[in-house]
Amino acid sequence: MRRPRRTVILPVVPTRFVLMHTSHAGNVGAAARALKVMGFHDLVLVAPRWSDVLRREETVAMASGATDVLESARIVGSLAEALDGVTHVCATAMTPRDFGPPTAAPRRHFQSLAAERPAGIAFVFGGERFGLANEDVYRCHVCLSIPTAPDYGSLNLAQAVQLIAYEWRMALGGFEIEARTAEPAPADARAIQGLLEHWREVLVEIGYLDPAAPKKLLPRLNQLLNRAQPTDEEVHILRGIARAASRK
Repeated sequence: MRRPRRTVILPVVPTRFVLMHTSHAGNVGAAARALKVMGFHDLVLVAPRWSDVLRREETVAMASGATDVLESARIVGSLAEALDGVTHVCATAMTPRDFGPPTAAPRRHFQSLAAERPAGIAFVFGGERFGLANEDVYRCHVCLSIPTAPDYGSLNLAQAVQLIAYEWRMALGGFEIEARTAEPAPADARAIQGLLEHWREVLVEIGYLDPAAPKKLLPRLNQLLNRAQPTDEEVHILRGIARAASRK
């Protein structure tokens, strides 16, 4: 039986993900999936290659169920339109510019940003072919650079979106890990004693235990089981082994 998921109330910071001039429909779908899995839903595309990219078969397939993010996503003609209502804008770029906003690693920047609680934040990602244009970076308050291996820093667009979405979510508090199944309860004392009695019979039968001089074998086994805290299913397994040993 699965546990019901608990509602996790996280700090609310309006967060937007802006994709500039995307040329691959699959990346749009994968980005939507990346947003949803981290609890974000505001996706804006600026002048994508395909005007129907949000409905294309490849987009929907790569979204893998995040169709609600695609349905609420918007397509606009300029970055200025995409940033309407946003007070803090983060560009993403593999290499820093000679001129422009300061460059920061996402995790360190997000720690201070989460404490400030901006009225609206946007993460701007460049297109697959050319990245962000300088004039787009100049509009931003900071340029985020994901720490990568020095000799190879190329990231797929959707991968970059996933990394930024994850780091921002963690800065806001993250989600609790929920077990898929309930923790099994340990077997009760009666079941443990039944297992020990079964073992005693088999151990005598195979000549391992001398009933005339049992010493402390069974109490030691009892202590072992108390430390192990086997479940009812595990007790059944151990008794099944005992039955098989007895038949042999």
